[in-house]
Amino acid sequence: MNSEVTSVRPTADLDALRTVAAETSSSASLSVEAPFTGESLGTVPAATAEDVVDAAGRAREAQSEWAAQPFEERAAVFSRFHDRLLARREELLELMQAESGKSKRDAFVELLDVALTAQYYSTQGDDHLQRERRSSVFPLLSKVTVNYRPVGVVGLITPWNYPLTLSISDAIPALLAGNAVVLKPDEGTPFTALYAAHLLVDCGLPSDLLQVVTGRGDELGESLVASVDFVGFTGSVDVGRIVGSLAGEHLVDCSLELGGKNPGVVLDDADVDAAAADAVVGCFSNAGQLCLSTERLYVHTDVYDAFLDAFVARTRALSVGAAFGDDVEVGSLVSADQLEKTTEHVEDAVQKGATVLSGGRPRPDRGPYVYEPTVLTDVTPEMTLFRSETFGPVVSVYRVEDEDEAVERANDSDRGLNGSVWTGEEARGEAVAERIECGTVNVNDAYATAWSSVDAPMGGMKESGVGRRHGPEGIRKYTESQTVAVDRGAPTMPPDSIPDAWWQRGMVALLGAQKRVVEWLR
Repeated sequence: MNSEVTSVRPTADLDALRTVAAETSSSASLSVEAPFTGESLGTVPAATAEDVVDAAGRAREAQSEWAAQPFEERAAVFSRFHDRLLARREELLELMQAESGKSKRDAFVELLDVALTAQYYSTQGDDHLQRERRSSVFPLLSKVTVNYRPVGVVGLITPWNYPLTLSISDAIPALLAGNAVVLKPDEGTPFTALYAAHLLVDCGLPSDLLQVVTGRGDELGESLVASVDFVGFTGSVDVGRIVGSLAGEHLVDCSLELGGKNPGVVLDDADVDAAAADAVVGCFSNAGQLCLSTERLYVHTDVYDAFLDAFVARTRALSVGAAFGDDVEVGSLVSADQLEKTTEHVEDAVQKGATVLSGGRPRPDRGPYVYEPTVLTDVTPEMTLFRSETFGPVVSVYRVEDEDEAVERANDSDRGLNGSVWTGEEARGEAVAERIECGTVNVNDAYATAWSSVDAPMGGMKESGVGRRHGPEGIRKYTESQTVAVDRGAPTMPPDSIPDAWWQRGMVALLGAQKRVVEWLR
């Protein structure tokens, strides 16, 4: 493990980015810390609840004109954004690293995700929003269609761990569906969202359509929920419950992607070396600060020793540090709080009998919030990290006797976001995946295959959330479905010329005949 702490001097003009933030009524500001060094990176305006209301009002005024534009004109903005994003990647990658502490590799993955999302929804989003013809009780005598209308103003409350992906990738379909967006990025990583918003305006997005309000979530959250027509939140289960409750109070629809305690299953026929390589990516990408990160590995006893040897060897070989270069594989944790939580989880486990096979300690010599990738065994239920999400570079490995035990233990959690299965037989892997209670399950991969499949929905089961991003679901959730039914003389109610009893007998006969025809056609 190598790489040293470096000074933080991003080339992006942070003072210019401050002006992209929504207007505020005071001169108060918030300092943004650089995790690589612990020094201040810069400041952003500290918005108030009243500022959020004003921002939502400006967004609402801009929304109607935007929604009236043909989809292809809206899509052209995001096609240009896709190209501009890739062209200016170095400056943006540096900025993401500076305020989140992640490695360049992990920052690049974010950029690819946003570019892929922009490409997908700008080219296929219109198909998901087209008027749909639906069947009616009386074919030919009635016509039924469904329209997808923008909800109006979408509020997004986004976290610090993926400051580009989790703000802009959710804003893209919302905007393309014809909505305005009020975005509240985490106060620890606001500059990335401001940079992306500035880039979108440069690409032709109306300046008032995307309002970025910078400030503390506990001060702005309720005002945001009360001011919008839909709210999307990504973050912890505890805060997600609060946001969901507020949404219910204000009768605002919502989508919540919450925490995970994600399992991986290594079956007895798995390619051990390949599974170990995948698992390292799944456990330690973004220093484990990934909602899809694997924190529990259940390994069949027949391959347990071989897998563990390969997995630990690969973990120990990872380069760790706080630096902008390409040589760092595992970057810094984002803050002192994350370092403290990770340290406490590991120390609690070790004190109660867990075995550390790799890592297990902070590395202040590499950066103030750097923690070594850690592999634990002998983890038992009384340890905090047995059930609680660490959200750091820590994984527990367990031996299981058979496939059924692996599935049972994988499902023994109140979370259900992402899971993985490694096997030598694809059909077996799919069958096991269907038994795992997670919103996405990857076969012979940790998370990237499901995450990058933007045409398929992604989201959580159990306490890991409600709603989905990606695919048709990811854009339609920002719309209201409207059914338009045209009557062409269908006998939905008895005409004056026929007694009710005759009409009722006729309807019973008709429904019976319809049922027989449908069953025959199937």
